[in-house]
Amino acid sequence: MSYGAAEGAAAAAAIAQAIKASGAIVSMEPQDFMSILSKMNKPLVVVAEGGFLKKNYQYLTGYKGLVFFTKTDTPLLLPGDAELIAAKKIWIPG
Repeated sequence: MSYGAAEGAAAAAAIAQAIKASGAIVSMEPQDFMSILSKMNKPLVVVAEGGFLKKNYQYLTGYKGLVFFTKTDTPLLLPGDAELIAAKKIWIPG
């Protein structure tokens, strides 16, 4: 195995391990994320700002045993009863 292939295999193994540790993460469009939040009383939402050249807003919540994630260019208008947790960064494997 060449050096580049070994690095690729190591990265793939690290991603697989991160997925095992975090469980399934469902990436979705912002409007679908908002639909999930509307089904919940007092949703818990993790919020982070990201981006290198262009700022983005990232959101994560849990619902019925799954974790849902979305990323937007503009902030979402979250429900007033949402409990927000500000994170420095949200990292999604893969």
